[in-house]
Amino acid sequence: EQAVKEYAIEYPAHGQLRTSNELRKKGIFVSPSGVRSVWLRHNLANFKDRLKALEAKVASEGIILTEAQIAALEKKKFDDEACGEIETAHPGYLGSQDTFYVGTIKGVGRIYQQTFVDTYSKVAFAKLYTTKTPITSADLLNDKVLPFFEQQQLPMLRVLTDRGTEYCGKVEQHDYQLYLAINNIDHTKTKAQSPQTNGICERFHKTILQEFYQITFRKKVYDDMDELQKDLDVWLHY
Repeated sequence: EQAVKEYAIEYPAHGQLRTSNELRKKGIFVSPSGVRSVWLRHNLANFKDRLKALEAKVASEGIILTEAQIAALEKKKFDDEACGEIETAHPGYLGSQDTFYVGTIKGVGRIYQQTFVDTYSKVAFAKLYTTKTPITSADLLNDKVLPFFEQQQLPMLRVLTDRGTEYCGKVEQHDYQLYLAINNIDHTKTKAQSPQTNGICERFHKTILQEFYQITFRKKVYDDMDELQKDLDVWLHY
């Protein structure tokens, strides 16, 4: 039992079959279902639980991590970000970007908002466009986001987006991906079909819809996008 527990923490990414086979090589004979029984008794039944146990061991004993353990922790970090659980360290460490459909303006057509939120400081940027394309996604970063962070003398290290075509495509032919590459910004994408997508932007979109768009569209009729952008900038600044 102890050997199964220790192996689970040593190799948290290994499943019950692999664990059983590897222990057999060491002369410890436990069937895959036996491994699972031990895991269940000690709250180690899934990858995340085994990582929790590893993290607890590191915290209490300060052990030096093996390559397998480091790889498992890195995988969890990536999965967490991809599912909307975000670990952030300082402004510019990770920004979250998303597209929000605002509605239509008569004579202009559909209006889309490109949104960017810094996950640490919660500073937000938003700009309106009549299309959602890789160019408009890159334009928000170029026009508003990067100049702001440069002014604060902070590099923008990484951006989290969903897998929409405005953010993803062949790097060498995709304006947004090229823009990130030129500016040395890493790109994390949310998991496909994950219900928890870009949580930070989604909360911001809910707020902006209730506190800005629903109110302003009741009070005012807009003839062009620039006028709406001006009012949006005032609201964001406020």
